[in-house]
Amino acid sequence: MTDLGRIAWPPEPIRTERLVLRAPEGRDRAAFVDLLASPEVHTYLGGARPRDEVEREMRETSGVPEGWPGSFVVELDGAMIGQILLRRATEHRRPAAVGKADLGYLFLPRAWGFGYAAEACRAALDWFDGVFPGEPVVLTTQSANVGSMRLAAKLGFTEVERFRAWDAEQWLGLRSAVTPPV
Repeated sequence: MTDLGRIAWPPEPIRTERLVLRAPEGRDRAAFVDLLASPEVHTYLGGARPRDEVEREMRETSGVPEGWPGSFVVELDGAMIGQILLRRATEHRRPAAVGKADLGYLFLPRAWGFGYAAEACRAALDWFDGVFPGEPVVLTTQSANVGSMRLAAKLGFTEVERFRAWDAEQWLGLRSAVTPPV
């Protein structure tokens, strides 16, 4: 298993038809505050954090969440609309996920319904497949989150199991390793 922390980061920006995936920058601060404090975004994530707490944390950490390997800002027309996270699941509630890359995503409500999440996640997964060929990826979401469940299916994730956590049924999906061509 390859460690995400051992790759050159950040990579060159990843461009899709409409989006750019890149490392976080200082100019993203306000969008990160909106994203992390949004009740709509966190409906299925245990609830939003208080805005003043997020703003204080941003001030204490140079204005943006750290650009750790696997953390992409999703940009549309020069502005941040979301974040994609690909991180190694070292501690997870489910044994089936431990050691695998874990895909996460958050998008501002104004970006919902346009296919941006699918486009950005596909681009991030393509990048991952290029850097870590043959490695599977997991995704966890609340089964009540219909949009996220639909996205998981579009991206090729299949159900491994359902379990209860945070007072709700959770869904764990697996995207099988993409075998590199020989």
